[in-house]
Amino acid sequence: MIFLLAALLIGIVAGLRAMTAPAIVSWAAQLGVLPLQGTPLAFLGWRFTPWIVSLLAVGELITDQLPTTPSRKVLVQFGTRILVGGFCGVAVGLGGGQPWMGALAGAIGAVLGTLGGAAARARLAAAFGRDRPAALLEDIVAIGGGIAIMALLP
Repeated sequence: MIFLLAALLIGIVAGLRAMTAPAIVSWAAQLGVLPLQGTPLAFLGWRFTPWIVSLLAVGELITDQLPTTPSRKVLVQFGTRILVGGFCGVAVGLGGGQPWMGALAGAIGAVLGTLGGAAARARLAAAFGRDRPAALLEDIVAIGGGIAIMALLP
């Protein structure tokens, strides 16, 4: 049950920041927190995978600050977050022996994170009077939340 909750929550992280979720999952696999050895997703725990995915996540954190970055709710952005949430959910679900339920939980979490994150960021940006502090706060929540989620795993 804890793995399905973790899959839902890592999906929410994917909805906030699409590349942060796989970076967190990859580090968890590499550090042995998420047991993916012997599964089709074992590559997430390979030596260089967490570093590569983390570089992509940092790139996303930077491009998110640009005024030309499209809304996370446009079709391509939204769809990507759902796919990434489902993928990360599969990885977490594999740890608990329920990859398909993990995929579903991760995809649902991504929808919740995308819509909820956009609404929360809009409210925070209005309260701050500008978007950047809201975006940085969202970054902190995504990264810190992702790490906390993986720490929940047995």
